[in-house]
Amino acid sequence: MKTSFFVKLFLVLPVVIFADYVAMSIMGATACIMGAGDDFYCGTYCFIGKGVLLLSAMFFIYILFPNLKQFLKQRLNAQANTKP
Repeated sequence: MKTSFFVKLFLVLPVVIFADYVAMSIMGATACIMGAGDDFYCGTYCFIGKGVLLLSAMFFIYILFPNLKQFLKQRLNAQANTKP
């Protein structure tokens, strides 16, 4: 369980963040080439960026949820240590 969790945390999360960065960079460069002005970057671009980051966070939580659920279930059903 721990290796799966740490693989997702240290490999999948950076890939998701990098993909967001590349997507937003491509969108910003394309908008600049097409002549978008300050209104686009101060309004629409920010809203799209927030939406992309929100969707990425939801995707990452969706991927991580089974591990968290298993970890919490394991903690709830733990046996108490008793000395003989």
